[in-house]
Amino acid sequence: MKKLSIYSVKTGVFLCFLALTHFAQAQALRIPQNQNYPNRTGRTIGVTDIDISWNAPGVKGREGKIWGTDIVHYGFTVLGYGSNVESPWRAGADECTTISFSTDVVINGKALAAGKYALFMAVYADSCVLIFNKNAAAWGSYFYDKSQDVLRVATVQKKNQTPLQERLTYVFENQTANSVDIALLWEYWKIPFNVSVDAKKTVLADIKRQMSGAIGFDPPSLAAAANWCLQNDVNLEEALSWANSATDPNLGATKTFNALSTKSRLLEKLGKKTEAEEAMKVALENGSAIELHQYGRQLLNQKKTTEAVAVFEMNFKKHNGIWPTHVGLMRGYSAMGDLKKALEHAKVALTQAPDEVNKKSVTDAIKKLEEGKAL
Repeated sequence: MKKLSIYSVKTGVFLCFLALTHFAQAQALRIPQNQNYPNRTGRTIGVTDIDISWNAPGVKGREGKIWGTDIVHYGFTVLGYGSNVESPWRAGADECTTISFSTDVVINGKALAAGKYALFMAVYADSCVLIFNKNAAAWGSYFYDKSQDVLRVATVQKKNQTPLQERLTYVFENQTANSVDIALLWEYWKIPFNVSVDAKKTVLADIKRQMSGAIGFDPPSLAAAANWCLQNDVNLEEALSWANSATDPNLGATKTFNALSTKSRLLEKLGKKTEAEEAMKVALENGSAIELHQYGRQLLNQKKTTEAVAVFEMNFKKHNGIWPTHVGLMRGYSAMGDLKKALEHAKVALTQAPDEVNKKSVTDAIKKLEEGKAL
């Protein structure tokens, strides 16, 4: 057996040492160095994504000594570094605070294009000016350039908020389908502003974008896009073309009640009554007991009692009296004033109820009908 030389052994040990050193460097211990706590938060309104990034300074016992001091100066001041011009507060610490919007938005009533911005604030004793600046990569506001401002908008801060907010933060409040309030909270101050969007416009634009890609060949997606337009009463002509594609067997579509009924209602909205009736007839032929029942309920809500009863009766015959066809007839006959027939179907429906929730609903209906009251 051949013996290894001392040189070979030393070389091997040295190579192992190099490999371990390289591994250790690659796996070096990481300890956060930033004491101002980098933070991120976000919210979505419709299809509009809002993202905020900031470094969060602490109060650190400086209550009453934050605002209008060297920590947060009022208005604009020369910071002594960078561009050396009068600059606003960076609305956080260290790197500049950034805020981004994936679509066009409106800030406190003023339009702002989609994009990522540095968020600065000119703070005063009783008011504040929000500044959205193009240079989102700067260090704080030391390199502030007012020519890069895209929007300035006034807001009013609220003081003496309790409890104490130790670390500066941004929160979202009062969200609706079209807007949300954003507020900076620090110490006992709150600086709020409102962001709103044209939800219909932005969602429709996103739907059109998706429909122009591979998803535009998917029948369920086409039907969903058409139905969204129907529900929001926009883009009806194009929605009808999507519905036509969603129900075209030559394009791999299947006849579903959802797609066909959407097509019918779009045709009706566009004044094509005969075509709408033909499409609905096919839809009803392909509907499940639940789908036909729900459609009948919609007709009742629209005060189309005769049409609703016709759908309930068709559903009853087509699906051999299964749940919830008796419930439909109960409601339909009640709406027509025939409480006796309504009660007969209600009692049968009670024996078919699939769960306690539905059983209670039918029981309550029976009690009401027995008292001679319409549902």
